[in-house]
Amino acid sequence: MVTTLAHAYSWDLVGDDAAAERFAGLGVGAVALAASYHTTRAATPLHPRHRMIDARHAASYVPVRTQAWQGKRLVPAEPSWVDGDSFGVAAERLRAVGLPVHAWTVLTHSSRLGDSNPDLVVQNAFGDRYPYALCPAQADVVEYCETLVSEIVHSGSLDGVVLEACGPLGFVHGGHHEKTDGTDWSPAQTQLLSLCFCTACIGLYGDAGIDVVAFRRTVKAGVDGRAESVRAALGEQLADTVSGVRTGLSRGLRQLLVGRIKELNPSAKIIAHAAADEWATGPFATVAGGVDADVDTLTFTAWPGPDAALPVLKALQGITDKALAAYVLALPPRPVDGAALAAEWQQYLDAGASELHVYHPGLASQGRLDAIRDALSRLP
Repeated sequence: MVTTLAHAYSWDLVGDDAAAERFAGLGVGAVALAASYHTTRAATPLHPRHRMIDARHAASYVPVRTQAWQGKRLVPAEPSWVDGDSFGVAAERLRAVGLPVHAWTVLTHSSRLGDSNPDLVVQNAFGDRYPYALCPAQADVVEYCETLVSEIVHSGSLDGVVLEACGPLGFVHGGHHEKTDGTDWSPAQTQLLSLCFCTACIGLYGDAGIDVVAFRRTVKAGVDGRAESVRAALGEQLADTVSGVRTGLSRGLRQLLVGRIKELNPSAKIIAHAAADEWATGPFATVAGGVDADVDTLTFTAWPGPDAALPVLKALQGITDKALAAYVLALPPRPVDGAALAAEWQQYLDAGASELHVYHPGLASQGRLDAIRDALSRLP
């Protein structure tokens, strides 16, 4: 039987006495509840008190304890749009209806912290900084991620932890009033624009024997010359060295956090958003450099649909024997049609995925919730 998990925000459940039963009624096996999350403006179609939440900055939805964060440079903000320990309240409601709770944890994505600490964010070869992207080459960022995960696990009994953005973010960002997605930059150009030249990354490149001045010049030329691939722009030898540095960042952060979770909660299931592409950045960090033994499931994005997602699934199967989960979209532009959703989702299961992670019942209308329920009932 397929393992299923639905995503939720704490505000989907706080103040709505019927929400937990709605989630349980979908037939999912667990809920990934946001414990830390980036800026968002979220619809709440069925909530009795409001129709949207404006989460104006990245925040921790578990209490930010002074004793845990004392003396640390990066400290998560608390939200003003929900009261108190909203994660704890929402988790309790889900457990009361028999749903296991996994802490959905966004790590290196925080515009609030990046704006306040510009020296800790990703910086491209042209010197442009990405304030939403904390660079995991920076020791303060690693400390922040480790403390955040420790505090989330410390906050209460968890059945699992979902690690999102567990590695470098890059050029592509679904930010407010985005005006870069209409450019003619190719995937290779955006990958080159995602290579970081902050002081910490420059140090790592130097340690790896890279001439950073020449490397920067090569990256700029690749962007402006419309290189067909990163490897074509850099050359095989340099590309191998740079890839080793980049994949090592994601692997090292993942290993640190997985070890910390297992230390605090040995029985917790660990799920990591992942991509097989060595140059991947963003929510789905690369696992091309190796997969940790204690990660239970790798989640790949299936939002673009089967034509794009099935090759990603196949690529992950080529580098790992971990359980693989399809991160499936049940919102527009997907149809409000359970049979159509089931037909799409079945393709991922037939290709070897063993889990479906459904995004996102809290954002869904009643019609879409009915379609999700129908789709899941049709699957084995």
